[in-house]
Amino acid sequence: MDSTDLLASAPGAANRSAPTSQVDRRVCANAIRILAMDAVQQANSGHPGMPMGMADIAEVLVNDVMRFNPANPDWPDRDRLIISNGHGCMLQYALLHLTGYDLPLEELRNFRQLHSKTPGHPEYGLTPGVETTTGPLGQGLANAVGMALAEATLAAEFNRDDENIVDHWTWCLVGDGCLMEGISHEACSLAGHLGLGKLVVFYDDNGISIDGETDGWFSDDTPQRFEAYGWQVVRDVDGHDAEAITKAIQTARVDTQRPTLICCKTVIGWGSPNKQGTEGVHGAALGHDEITASRKQLGWADATPFAIPDEIYAAWDKQDAGAAWEQEWQQRYACYAESYPELAAEFSRRQAGALPEDWSRHMMRHLHHIQVQGADTATRKASKAMLEFFAPRLPELFGGSADLSGSNGTDWNGHVAIGAPGYSGNYLHYGVREFGMTAMADGLALHGGYIPFTATFLTFSDYARNAVRMAALMGTRSILVYTHDSIGLGEDGPTHQSVEHLSSLRLIPNLHVWRPADDVETVAAWKAAIERADGPTALALSRQDLPHLERDVPTVENILRGGYVLHEPPQSPEALIIATGSEVEIAIATAKTLAAEGRAIRVVSMPCLDLFEIQDTAYRESVLPAHIDARVAIEAGVSALWRYYVGPRGRVLGVDSFGESAPAADLYRHFGLTEAHLAKALYALIAEPETA
Repeated sequence: MDSTDLLASAPGAANRSAPTSQVDRRVCANAIRILAMDAVQQANSGHPGMPMGMADIAEVLVNDVMRFNPANPDWPDRDRLIISNGHGCMLQYALLHLTGYDLPLEELRNFRQLHSKTPGHPEYGLTPGVETTTGPLGQGLANAVGMALAEATLAAEFNRDDENIVDHWTWCLVGDGCLMEGISHEACSLAGHLGLGKLVVFYDDNGISIDGETDGWFSDDTPQRFEAYGWQVVRDVDGHDAEAITKAIQTARVDTQRPTLICCKTVIGWGSPNKQGTEGVHGAALGHDEITASRKQLGWADATPFAIPDEIYAAWDKQDAGAAWEQEWQQRYACYAESYPELAAEFSRRQAGALPEDWSRHMMRHLHHIQVQGADTATRKASKAMLEFFAPRLPELFGGSADLSGSNGTDWNGHVAIGAPGYSGNYLHYGVREFGMTAMADGLALHGGYIPFTATFLTFSDYARNAVRMAALMGTRSILVYTHDSIGLGEDGPTHQSVEHLSSLRLIPNLHVWRPADDVETVAAWKAAIERADGPTALALSRQDLPHLERDVPTVENILRGGYVLHEPPQSPEALIIATGSEVEIAIATAKTLAAEGRAIRVVSMPCLDLFEIQDTAYRESVLPAHIDARVAIEAGVSALWRYYVGPRGRVLGVDSFGESAPAADLYRHFGLTEAHLAKALYALIAEPETA
């Protein structure tokens, strides 16, 4: 059916399904349209077209199919609904409000206003019932793939023949823009390969985006594309016909061996007589005159903005049904706990996000053990050794790499690769899909029950950057393992040598970036990453071997503060060096060489600037005293960020160009990251008058 046919079936046509309660379901869907129109108009900002176009789909899905409890948005076995085309968030806010979530009408009136629970795109943790932050198109879809994977793997781990406690569906709405984005190819290809049969995606095929009719730049055969991925595809569904939508969902639910794409032909802005079907309704308020005309077209008698009749609220309300669904699950869970008490306790612990008993103590003991028994090694190898130690103690750990498992050192001995059917395992080979991998891991973390980590080379973090940003924005507990962290990887050359990446990642708010200097700092980095519950952590690890560094007990524990004094001269220091990662050994060697010449140099290792910055003022001053203004920072990356730490007198030894292809030792000499260059910079500062 094309847009002309759909427009002919506009409001008032006879393509209606059975009533919901005593209210016609088209009227229920129109409540979404009214709220969306009014909220966008009041804000004079937003996207009314998608909510108006997908209202009929949402009405069938939420009223007839999904199981959730508005009183408990975190019920573990709820169905998940992801609005990947997040600009249409008024659809979601209307649904949450109408079904009984804690989202009062006043919040809809404050759409897109400061401190409201109805921001311009859905934000996880802000609005009850919102499962993930969407807006950057396609990422919600990849998050949904991660959530569906979490459901499948948790079911494989915890369900038993006589008791199922993990049994829910993941539903996702997407638009043309989501499917144009490359991340949709990455995630959906893998979803098809994995056979995630409880993932259902509704494609809002309205042919319109901000620039107009999409056939000018988007002519993919989308159904065929998804069939090639291994998906079940339900084609040519009238997205304004409740019976057709219902039938499509029934078809989707029958096939649990493949994810399903339901291709819904819709009219953007359906119900707006003068703007529907055009880009004019995509991303702007309709205007008072058009809203009046739309109310008339929809047969909506009340002209009062945001006014929804009580009988429509009653038809939408899911509080009693939601309570009953959760109670039924709680009864099943009680039987499960009686039959399988250890499994039930483990499931509850993981859903709560709590770490195993005595976790921190075991990790701290291991940290001190490695300080005593450690050895020279690449930090990527130290990371793998750390996985070997703690992964058996952390069953919620879910790893994966973008086709670099051996190089990243993430394939620890206890890893079991996931593969359909069965889904038993704790590791996923993501293939060369860095962006999709990272966004899927966001979905795993959001779903609950897992602490995911992903891995690739640091330079390829660029591919995944926006998913990293979303993890930081949402505060998800995910871990990003980035190896081959600098020019130290050598002969692969500038395409693979990370130069700007450390500083770039450090600029992302709420992302903790660790660059450990040896095996001990690597253990500390993993400990901090696992124990951090309010955001993601990136670990930047070396390819080349680094020396095991000597520390006393208080120094070891100060690693967890992000920055600390690693080497202190016997007398009061006259200058200090700040270093990270592979450059710390250069700093130590230089300080010792200068000590033989009578110079007193402190060395500060700064493996995690983000943690150091949140320490109290007294501690930070003890590490970087203001009176020591002769400072040199050294890191094999761009220098700009370090100028904040060295101050106006200080110097930075870094790499402010792209790398070269050569052995690592030659590159360090070429770029001036050597003891000789560092000593020269220090002597210049020590000899320089302080007023210079």
